[in-house]
Amino acid sequence: MSTTDPSPSAAPARVPRGLLPIMALACGVAVANAYFPQAITPLIAHGFHIGEATAATLATVTQLGYAAGLFLLVPLGDRLSRRPLITVLLGVAALALLAAGLAPAAGPLLAAAVVVGLATVVPQIMLPMAAGMVAPERQGAVTGTLQAGLVGGILLARTFGGVLGEQLGWRAPYLVAAALTALLAVVLGLALPRSVPAVRTGYPTLLADTLRLLRDERPLRRSVSFQVTLFGGFGAAWTAVTLLITGPRYGMGTQAVGLLALIGAASVFLAPAAGRRVDHHGADRVNLWCILLGLASGAVLLTGLIGGAVGLVGLAVGLLLLDVAVQCGQVANQARIFALRPEIRSRLNTGYMTCGFLGAAAGSWLGTRAYAQLGWGGVCALIALAALVALAAWLHGRRTPRGPADTPAPSVPHDTTADDARFVRR
Repeated sequence: MSTTDPSPSAAPARVPRGLLPIMALACGVAVANAYFPQAITPLIAHGFHIGEATAATLATVTQLGYAAGLFLLVPLGDRLSRRPLITVLLGVAALALLAAGLAPAAGPLLAAAVVVGLATVVPQIMLPMAAGMVAPERQGAVTGTLQAGLVGGILLARTFGGVLGEQLGWRAPYLVAAALTALLAVVLGLALPRSVPAVRTGYPTLLADTLRLLRDERPLRRSVSFQVTLFGGFGAAWTAVTLLITGPRYGMGTQAVGLLALIGAASVFLAPAAGRRVDHHGADRVNLWCILLGLASGAVLLTGLIGGAVGLVGLAVGLLLLDVAVQCGQVANQARIFALRPEIRSRLNTGYMTCGFLGAAAGSWLGTRAYAQLGWGGVCALIALAALVALAAWLHGRRTPRGPADTPAPSVPHDTTADDARFVRR
C-alpha cells in the first residue's frame, strides 16, 4: 500500500506488513552487486584472454565507484524524495549489470562496473528512510533488520558469483543480478512510502555539509571512530586470510575462503538482536561488547598458525567473532547517528559510511603489508591493535556527555514531531 507525507506534524504510522523484509532483501541484492565480481575474476580473465591481475581491477573499479557513490549520491536522500531516488538507482544498476553481462571486451566491462558501484549505494539511502518510518524507540531494531540483509548480501555474494559463474560462465551472474535488481526496482517503486524531502538545500551545500557534520557532530565522530577501527581490522583479516589459506601452510583453494565466508553469514541473524539491545541498553554499551569481541577475535585467529583442522576451526571461529563485532557494531553506530537530527540523516550516513569504507581500504592495505613482513601473527596483532584503539576511543568518550542513542529509550513515548518521514495512509 502506498503512503504519503502530507503533514510534518503527523506521527509515523504502522509500517505496512512485509515492507521491512522487502527492504532488507533489496539491501542484500544491491550490495551483492559490488561484491560478487570478486569471485569470477579468473573466469573473466580466461574469457577475455587477459591476465588475472588485469581482471582483478574489475573489483577495484567497482569499489571505487561505490566510494564515489557514497559521497556524491547518498546525501541526495535528504534533498529528494527517496522512493523515486531508490527506484532510479536500482534501474541504473540493472542496466549497468546487463551491459556488463553483454560486454564484448574488458574495457566496456570495466566502465559498466564503475556505474554498478555508483548505484550500489541504495542500502545507505534506505537505512535512514527506514529509521524515519518508526518511532525512535524502534529505530535500533529496524536498523538491525536492514543491516542483516546488507550483511547477508556481502557474505553470500562471493558464493553466488563463484557457483553460478563456474556452472554457466562469468556472464551468468551479471545477467541474473540484472534481472533481480530490475524486479526489485519495480517492487520497491510500488511498495515504498512517499516522503517529503527534508531540505531544499543546493547540491554543493549538501556535499559541504557532510564534511561540516564530521567536524561539528561529536556522536558522528564517535561512531566513525568505532567503525574505522573495527572495519579496518575486518578488512585486514579477510584480505590476509586468503593469502594464508592458499599459501604453503594450508595449500587450499579459494573455495575454502568462500566456505569461511558462509560460516561468517551466521552474523546475519545477530544484527536484528543487536538493534533490540541498542533500543534497550543504548548504543554505547553494544559498542563496548563489539569492541571486546573484536579484541577476542585477534587472539582466537592466532590459532590459524597451528595449521590443519585445528587451525581451520580457529580461523572460522575468529572470523565469525570479528564479523559479529563489525556488523553488530554498525547497527549501534547507525542507530546513534540516526537519533541525532532526522532532517540530515542521509548526510550523517554519508560521512559515516565514507569514513568506514576508507578504514576498510586502509585495513586491507595494512593487512597485506603485515602478512608480507610479519606473517599471520602480524595480522592478528594488527586486528588486536585496532580493537584497542577503539576501546581507547570508547573510554575517552565516556568522560563527556553522551548522545541520544547512547542511553536506553525511555518508557514514555518519544516526541516524533521533528521526524523527516511521517507516513500516513493515503
